[in-house]
Amino acid sequence: MKKILPILALLIATYSFAQTPCENGMAGQYPCNGLDLLSRISLNTFGSDRGNDSWGWTDPLDGKEYALMGLGNGTAFVDITDPVNPIYLGKLPTHTDSSTWRDIKVYNDHAFIVSEAGGHGMQVFDLTRLRNVTNAPEIFTEDAHYDGFGNCHNIVINEDTGYAYAVGTSTFGGGPHFVNIQDPLNPVGAGGFSDDNYCHDAQVVIYNGPDSDYTGREILFGSNEDRVSIVDVTNKNNPIAISNGFYGSVDYTHQGWLTEDQRYFILGDELDESNFGFNTRTIIFDLSDLDNPEIHFEYEADIAAIDHNGYVKGNEFYLSSYRAGLRVFDISDIDNENMVETKFFDTYPTSNSARFDGAWSVYPYFASGSIVISDIDSGLFVVRDHLLGVNDNSVSNFAIAPNPATEVVTISSEKEPLVQVEIFNVLGQKIMDLNFTESLSENINVSNLQSGMYVMKINSTTTKRLLID
Repeated sequence: MKKILPILALLIATYSFAQTPCENGMAGQYPCNGLDLLSRISLNTFGSDRGNDSWGWTDPLDGKEYALMGLGNGTAFVDITDPVNPIYLGKLPTHTDSSTWRDIKVYNDHAFIVSEAGGHGMQVFDLTRLRNVTNAPEIFTEDAHYDGFGNCHNIVINEDTGYAYAVGTSTFGGGPHFVNIQDPLNPVGAGGFSDDNYCHDAQVVIYNGPDSDYTGREILFGSNEDRVSIVDVTNKNNPIAISNGFYGSVDYTHQGWLTEDQRYFILGDELDESNFGFNTRTIIFDLSDLDNPEIHFEYEADIAAIDHNGYVKGNEFYLSSYRAGLRVFDISDIDNENMVETKFFDTYPTSNSARFDGAWSVYPYFASGSIVISDIDSGLFVVRDHLLGVNDNSVSNFAIAPNPATEVVTISSEKEPLVQVEIFNVLGQKIMDLNFTESLSENINVSNLQSGMYVMKINSTTTKRLLID
């Protein structure tokens, strides 16, 4: 009984901020539009005084979803498969000291964690250990450690190549430090790039955008304090600078993300709001020619908050905007210089001013539609579009069979007509989008899908897990 009581106390503390729908512009105390609050876990529950970065992991064996949140004194791991009832599984303490800055990325079922704390290096944690937690919350130990650098601001991973890029270290002049993580438990230094200023953040991809000169090359898009830095890092022994992108009223080029067609780079400057007096400003670069990046347009919001980290998923841009919380934009008409705010969830309800409180980061890539927001002051939030169902809804108008499937899956309904079926992989990428004329039964060919777990969204309201053998 003595062991059970502390666990019950933890569960009560964890679940005291459970599901609250967004109604009339509010989800409880939080201003909102189109996003319901499913749950929140406080910093007190995590045993920390501050939060920072966040990322996510979907277990390829069973499709369970896990939020990874950076803290001042470590990294928290939370099972959000049931987003209304999250389970705090435990924490990996910092390798050295506490720090305001901690960053996490995932590759091959392992988390890679860096921090600005002196001597921290890169921690490696085997995420499959989360499957077997029996006495939550546990204090975890790291599975491997890389000491080729000490303090580090951020880590970038190209999952297609198995390379990590540590940026903002004391090596290579603060430029990208390359690490081969193809064997996650044995990371190996692979050089770096020091020819273009300190790098604060970056995205690295196998390029498949409009500039055919670089098709198939591994390209780094760095946010380098006063510029965008584009570098060919295909050959780790000979990285080649391609070009720089500059813009007006620059103060601190902080972070950016490519659109999925890799034509545009959506960039945030962290200090232009507070120092130049802009409302939240987003700069969009046209990268049709990687040798000559050009400003496509600038977007200025109606609020004064500072933008921090932004990510693209499909035709939506998810922006953590400090005191304004999470802002979601429709970028489907970005070609015509249009982006429109469609949803938001404000984790800092008392002010939208240009100060460094509130939402640090956001992770929008879960196939279920759950969105993680990590807040500096208030902990972990899980939100979701109010049009989506909360869980895999077995009591619904739709049935799918067989499940698992190999060739064909049948979706049937007794009452509600079938209008649309979307299928997402575990990275949250839409891989199938089918429309029907109010049918009550449809057969869908899934023979081209690889084995694994998928999420099927039916009529934009019902979510089902689909297993492919």
